[in-house]
Amino acid sequence: MRAAVEELRATGVAGFPPGGITPAPATRNEPPTIMAAGGGDQATDAHPSLAALRAEIGDCQRCKLHQGRTHLVFGVGNPNAEIMFVGEGPGQDEDLQGEPFVGRAGQLLTEIITKGMKMRRADVYIANVVKCRPPNNRNPEPEEIAACEPFLLRQIECIRPRVLVALGKFAAQTLLRETTPITRLRGRWFDYHGIKLMPTFHPAYLLRNPADKKLVWEDIKQVLAEVGRPL
Repeated sequence: MRAAVEELRATGVAGFPPGGITPAPATRNEPPTIMAAGGGDQATDAHPSLAALRAEIGDCQRCKLHQGRTHLVFGVGNPNAEIMFVGEGPGQDEDLQGEPFVGRAGQLLTEIITKGMKMRRADVYIANVVKCRPPNNRNPEPEEIAACEPFLLRQIECIRPRVLVALGKFAAQTLLRETTPITRLRGRWFDYHGIKLMPTFHPAYLLRNPADKKLVWEDIKQVLAEVGRPL
């Protein structure tokens, strides 16, 4: 994965090329072999690689999203996490607090982690495709993704999680270079340049459609089994 990121930097391309992501060969009942080792001992937020990356981003003005932001929302959690959640972008609460997933959807994600997965929020890592709030919570535009996605890729490279969980349609389609509906992506394993990726519904969607929580729980159980934490 490091080689892929370095190539992106050299060429100026914002993300991995189309076709670079393929569904993992195993079935849902038999998750594929982990291809990226992660999940070392608990570390502090002063992880040198992530700290250097945050310093490089600085007071970012690489796209127009900076014009309306209160805080840049970098990411939070264990820099050696086995599991990394990736959402779409900050909302109003996240923009005000400078931390991802702290609003109502974030509270539900925290419940999934603590009550369902039996982990602490600090045990995982949480980030977004873009790090500044889009106006009125609209979807990020292509040029905004192009400015921000390379930093997400480098966050993933620093953390080297065993599993990525893409929360919602936008995060899943962006990472996978897919237009397939999230209803068809969720619950399936994908290979994201040597890291297992599981798309699932966004917590905000679950607030509107609570009956689908059971589907997310099925996805999360696969994630837990993949990292050796079966329930």
